Amino acid sequence: MATILWIIAVVLVIGGIFALFRRQILWGIVLIVVGLLVGPGGVSLFT
Repeated sequence: MATILWIIAVVLVIGGIFALFRRQILWGIVLIVVGLLVGPGGVSLFT
């Protein structure tokens, strides 16, 4: 389960970074924050 959470978190953070580069500031910040929350290093939403 931790591996799946890592993959989801990485995809969300990378998507957020790309959104920031496309000038979608709010969407990029939301994706990065959610990615950090979902990741095993953060506060997991699934536990």
